[in-house]
Amino acid sequence: MPKRTPLVCQHLENISREVLEQHQDIIREYVRRRWGVYALYRRGKIYYVGLASNLRSRLGHHLKDRHHDSWDRFSIYVTIGDSHLRELESLILRIVKPPGNKQKGKFAKSEDLRRRFKRDLIAEMRLAVGDIFGNQRDTSAPKRKLEIEVIGRKPILADYAKRKLTLSARHRSGPTLCGTPPMGRVV
Repeated sequence: MPKRTPLVCQHLENISREVLEQHQDIIREYVRRRWGVYALYRRGKIYYVGLASNLRSRLGHHLKDRHHDSWDRFSIYVTIGDSHLRELESLILRIVKPPGNKQKGKFAKSEDLRRRFKRDLIAEMRLAVGDIFGNQRDTSAPKRKLEIEVIGRKPILADYAKRKLTLSARHRSGPTLCGTPPMGRVV
């Protein structure tokens, strides 16, 4: 098996802002001219996530910009290169949704499955409604598997949905206009 190149090669997590302010020379040695993703925290919760082609200057910038009073700790994640950096940042932004970020991030070549999922869900629901009310199905269409696993168990009515059912009942109502009550078998 070929050896894989790691995405994150070094990290420094949950460090006080004061360390960055007072010991920039040490931090500078770790992150000089390095790519990576960083996170700023406020009272233990994520506040801002960003990417940088030069982590040292980006962190220094956050000591003076509009976020300067909004965070008290930081983490850095140094990457080997920048080939997946934007997607990594977008993934983090979409999952965590930090309050300090205005953008949610974009994926370069990712297909949004929401529209397709909606279409497939509607088609599945139509089939289910047709099964419930006994609508005739198109026999040329591929058969849908009826035993769908729901939280590790078979649906309650799955055994009844496998075979065709004929329901019959007698209905008797009050007197009609003609005076004779209707009697019959409903199939």
